[in-house]
Amino acid sequence: MSRLPDFEGLAMFAKVAEEGSFAAAARVMGVSVPTVSRAVARLEERLGGRLFNRTSRQLALTEFGASMATRAGEVYRQAEEVESEAQALSVQPRGQVRLAVPMSFGLRWVAPLMPQLLRQYPELSIDLHLSDASVDLVAEGFDAALRIAVLPDSSLVARRLCAVTQYLVASPGYLREHGNPSHPRDLAARKCLSYAYRSRSQVWRFTHGDGTEEDVVPNGPLRVTNADALLPALLEGLAIAELPEFMASEYLADGRLVHVLPAWHMMQGGLYFVTPSARARPVKIKALSEFFAKHLSEPQWQWP
Repeated sequence: MSRLPDFEGLAMFAKVAEEGSFAAAARVMGVSVPTVSRAVARLEERLGGRLFNRTSRQLALTEFGASMATRAGEVYRQAEEVESEAQALSVQPRGQVRLAVPMSFGLRWVAPLMPQLLRQYPELSIDLHLSDASVDLVAEGFDAALRIAVLPDSSLVARRLCAVTQYLVASPGYLREHGNPSHPRDLAARKCLSYAYRSRSQVWRFTHGDGTEEDVVPNGPLRVTNADALLPALLEGLAIAELPEFMASEYLADGRLVHVLPAWHMMQGGLYFVTPSARARPVKIKALSEFFAKHLSEPQWQWP
């Protein structure tokens, strides 16, 4: 005999006891009468006693059956409650989501969305990890990440939300003092600030409108692990640097920075919502993906 309790038999017995007939119980549960009859007979054999006295016109609980009916009914109701709670969880996003986001992007564009997200999903809590260092979602236990200009590993699933362009920028004061470079090769003699967590490599790759490519290794007095740390030196006119569009557009718009080498394009990547797997993604992850797709797919930061 199996050591696993006969939950199906107990449930069907409880329903027959409640409804007063095999036919009524079968109708309520959406199964056939023989299925209910076999389940009750199997349970009686397992328990070693009759649960019902049956005649052609009447069905009555035995003393043994009456002693079992209340507890079997409780098992049935508890199972219904478990299913009901599980269904509610599958419909309403709730629980904690560990989300990894680059720091500068997160502070500018993700943190301001948090009030709306938390109002929309009051049962959701966000553990927001802000860091420019690339994290291993699986090894470090993250549910999802927003990544910029980084194609995800093959083990991850990525949803592209929008394009993110990199711009080479300098202050007007720097360009007045040092002149405006006309070709990427001119950067070899310039002070260039660099970003330590740049995706792929530390090489600046430029592509001209005619398809010509040119690679430059930036060399200068400052290398940072967060792009915001480049801004004071840039605005003071000390060097040239690469900035992502979501940062650069603000300064390009008000003239504090100028787009350098506009005929040459730097890396054009994207913003991705990344998860460890597409299989059986919880509703909270699906909800987060749709939320960011709605609010970040047509971003305000895009530069003309």
